[in-house]
Amino acid sequence: MEDHAFYLNRCLELAQIAAGVGESAVGCVIVKDGIIIGEGSEQSRRLKDVTRHAEVVAVLDAVHTHGSGSCEGASLYSNVEPCILCAYVIRHYKIAHVVFSNYCGELGGTAQPFNMLTTDVIKKWGPAPFVEVLSGNQ
Repeated sequence: MEDHAFYLNRCLELAQIAAGVGESAVGCVIVKDGIIIGEGSEQSRRLKDVTRHAEVVAVLDAVHTHGSGSCEGASLYSNVEPCILCAYVIRHYKIAHVVFSNYCGELGGTAQPFNMLTTDVIKKWGPAPFVEVLSGNQ
């Protein structure tokens, strides 16, 4: 069983690092078999690259560092709901479980009508990840 509080606290540490350099306060970790295999913090402003959200950075860290090319079956933790962009990446890499602590509004990956994270309409992606919202960990 994964320790949600531990992983969400690590996300908050990464979010504080991001905020300290002028980024949005978002941090993310990828966990597989109880081990953090990827970490990321928001880097979009600093890198002038809109795709460098914390979740994308964490997934790329996991894929490149561990060389598997996949995060299949892993869990993703973030202190903010993954947006539509991040939801696509999560689905592409077949992450099985997503835990976050704050909704991000209309651009969120679970928000209707563009619920990219939870939709079952796109059959090619396979099953949607199990999503948990733990708002008590802020």
